[in-house]
Amino acid sequence: MSDNPDKVPPEAPGAGENICRKCEGTGRVDGKPCPECGGTGKVGTPVGGA
Repeated sequence: MSDNPDKVPPEAPGAGENICRKCEGTGRVDGKPCPECGGTGKVGTPVGGA
């Protein structure tokens, strides 16, 4: 299960890029790629009223 309840697929209508909450944008957790963002440090989140 995702630690970020606001996470949406990047291709979703109204999606925007945001810093990953789990790794705080570093892309790494405990020396490994972040499972939340896949190591990018960014996640898709709804923008505005989406």
